[in-house]
Amino acid sequence: HVQLVESGGGSVQPGGSLRLSCAASGRRLTRSTMVWYGRASGKERELAAVITTAGNVNYGISVKGRFTISRNNAANTVNLQMNSLKVEDTAVYSCALCSPFGCKYGVNYWGKGTLVTVSV
Repeated sequence: HVQLVESGGGSVQPGGSLRLSCAASGRRLTRSTMVWYGRASGKERELAAVITTAGNVNYGISVKGRFTISRNNAANTVNLQMNSLKVEDTAVYSCALCSPFGCKYGVNYWGKGTLVTVSV
């Protein structure tokens, strides 16, 4: 049984930073493409960042240049460093483990999410 648990969310002022972590049990994350999504209240879920098994990364347009996704293989976590945070980054951020065939074939496991609030 695979379980994903996010941590690191909180409240921060605009321009601040947070580091989210997604810890996994039941699966080595190095074997999976992992994604961070953000869902703001009343809006559709948006891609924040993705990292493939080969270590290739990609980012949503709104966060590119400010967020960095990475793996900590020893800890079996996938992390999201969020810098230069904006009010519009406020959302629940969830990590997801994609299908072995790739994310376009769906997500196999979801974490429950962690809330990031950016406000003055």
